[in-house]
Amino acid sequence: MLALAPFFSLRRFMLTISIRECATARAASAAGTIMTLSSWATSNAEEVASTGPGIHFFQLYVLKDRNVVAQLVRRAERAGFRAIVLTVDTPRLGRREADIKNRFALPSYLTLKNFEGLDLGKNYKTNDSGLTTYAAEQTDRSLSWKDVKWLQTITTLPILVKGVLTAEDTRLAIQAGAAGIIVSNHGARQLDYVPATIMALEEVVKAAQGKIPVFLDGGVRRGTDVFKALALGASGVFIGRPVLFSLAAEGEPGVKKVLQMLRDEFELTMALSGCRSLKEITRDHVMTEWDRPRILPRL
Repeated sequence: MLALAPFFSLRRFMLTISIRECATARAASAAGTIMTLSSWATSNAEEVASTGPGIHFFQLYVLKDRNVVAQLVRRAERAGFRAIVLTVDTPRLGRREADIKNRFALPSYLTLKNFEGLDLGKNYKTNDSGLTTYAAEQTDRSLSWKDVKWLQTITTLPILVKGVLTAEDTRLAIQAGAAGIIVSNHGARQLDYVPATIMALEEVVKAAQGKIPVFLDGGVRRGTDVFKALALGASGVFIGRPVLFSLAAEGEPGVKKVLQMLRDEFELTMALSGCRSLKEITRDHVMTEWDRPRILPRL
């Protein structure tokens, strides 16, 4: 069954422990899955690549200085990364009240390692949130679909578009040449009242019409969540917070454990649903609120 299980992609989370992203990369490699490194990570692409033969994706935030963006992409490519994950839902950082209240900033002993030597790794200390200030100063608010095409001129790596929630944006992403779509609401931290990604998934899958793979990011906590995502048409899932929690609790062994738990739960769900292979997981295995029969009130 191990070869039949869908792969999980692990988003990098910022932790103040010395083995953060590299530990996640090693655990992902041991599980036979993918680790996605943020361009804002506190370990750089070369360090993650040095952890071993695992499969790595590079999550890219497009900055105002396109020369810096090009350098980041080319470094990831030279380091053996397999894809660029272009984040498209962050032209501005959402109002993260916890960060503002806590005046969040990186501790002095941590830096944004991918930006070292580029004069972009400054740890802002302000009266609200250093992260908010950094994002406002560096990210490019003019990001558009043309930038997907621009990225294709500087790299041969496939470009996955992360942050799509609608059929319209799905069609535009395909027209722009995206190699895949990640249905994501950025952990619901960008905009209040956005739909849960599992609710937006089927609309995106239908709009993609099988032309490119569609993945789900957000809300995956159990193997049953993976099963539901695949039943609604996802090619795989991305997980984030389970990795953060397990890494904080037990380091690299914790990440290995949470991945094994998800796989075991997923395989059990398949067995109890009568599915012997991934191909046997179908839309008939899930019911949404729209599938329920409607009883109209008597006038």
